[in-house]
Amino acid sequence: TALTLTAFLCLGLGQGLRNQLQTGTLRKPSIWANPGPITTMGSSVTIWCRGSRQADAYRLYKEQDSQYWDTWPPRNSADRASFFTESVDIHHAGQFQCAYHSSSGWSELSDPLLLVVTGKSPAGLTGTYEKPSLSAHPGPSVTSGDSVTLQCRSDQFFDTFHLFKEGLIAPPQQLSWQNNTGPFQTNFTMSPVTSAHGGTYRCYSSHRISPYLFSQPSDPLELVVS
Repeated sequence: TALTLTAFLCLGLGQGLRNQLQTGTLRKPSIWANPGPITTMGSSVTIWCRGSRQADAYRLYKEQDSQYWDTWPPRNSADRASFFTESVDIHHAGQFQCAYHSSSGWSELSDPLLLVVTGKSPAGLTGTYEKPSLSAHPGPSVTSGDSVTLQCRSDQFFDTFHLFKEGLIAPPQQLSWQNNTGPFQTNFTMSPVTSAHGGTYRCYSSHRISPYLFSQPSDPLELVVS
């Protein structure tokens, strides 16, 4: 499966070339995914890289991969470029960075983008990833200054859980399951709670052996701070 329908695939990226990019003098580009960094198996996703109006090429790298993708932006929108995937599968999941080229050379690399795929078990495990449950303790309505714990729990074995808040660009919070004899769950504690903690949350579960493959999301939980 091709990562992109709009970019040119290149092979044989060496660490030396990465180091050349990182020592560039151009400002760091930004990278994001549309509709978002957590995507369902089989859906489409576009990775965007924003650099400079003087850019004449953009390059996308995948962590621990010996290939990269080049694309050339149209002149009327040279400050950004897109890398499109029509049907996402597990091979597309991972950590990405981008850079852009201009007459001054290559920029430094962007901050990492984590692209996560949901809904299917990795090789060696059977079945599908069932969605976990998310609950708030002592409850979903909390007073500012108090504490609240969001508990993500699964009936299936998982060793890692992720908490995601709608509207945040940052990656989900991540915690590992620590109790080897207890239920498959972990607690995300917020203390002291402020108005910024209010909002809609979902959690996901995953395995350490396949860190970019998540379960389906839990049902949403609305946290109200008064």
